[in-house]
Amino acid sequence: MLPIDINSVKGFLDVEEGAALYEQATMVARLGPCLEIGSYCGKSTVYIGSACKKNNNVLFAVDHHRGSEEHQLGEQYHDPALYDRQCGKMDSFREFRDTLARAQLEDCVVPIVAPSQLAARYWTTPLSMVFIDGGHSMEAALTDYRAWAPHIVRGGWLAIHDVFPNPLDGGRAPYEIWRLAQASGLFEANPLIKTLGLLKRL
Repeated sequence: MLPIDINSVKGFLDVEEGAALYEQATMVARLGPCLEIGSYCGKSTVYIGSACKKNNNVLFAVDHHRGSEEHQLGEQYHDPALYDRQCGKMDSFREFRDTLARAQLEDCVVPIVAPSQLAARYWTTPLSMVFIDGGHSMEAALTDYRAWAPHIVRGGWLAIHDVFPNPLDGGRAPYEIWRLAQASGLFEANPLIKTLGLLKRL
């Protein structure tokens, strides 16, 4: 199914969640390109990008590659190997590009190295699937949802990572936008796959 050993790619996406992303993207990529927010080192990119390649379509991968709050120096998920000491900032783009090359996905993944809101400002392309896995602050999650969900075509999918119904298990922002999507009347939710929320555009 996948062109490389997924365990060789840094990231926090569970294998079962990744398989679900691949399956859904494979089914809908014929309707249009897919887009992900929060590529990090490319784990989700391999799953969704492989599905897009199978359908002769493309994946737009949006990430500023400076990391979320929890990736910064001194924070819980900081990775020293991804820290650029020369500029004093986290930088996952080199690792991301290496993942694309190893997975032979450079011909179907379009990296967009920019903040989500900036990338969406003049966006007009209809999308078959949007995967939100960017910043987990309420402001960041709401921005991602409001900026990209309107571009999903009927029959397409909105996928949200790190949805924790129990507040003791994790941050609330992905859960809140998952609920917001259902309350909009535009999406119908499937049962959660671990922390992955999948919602079909009606």
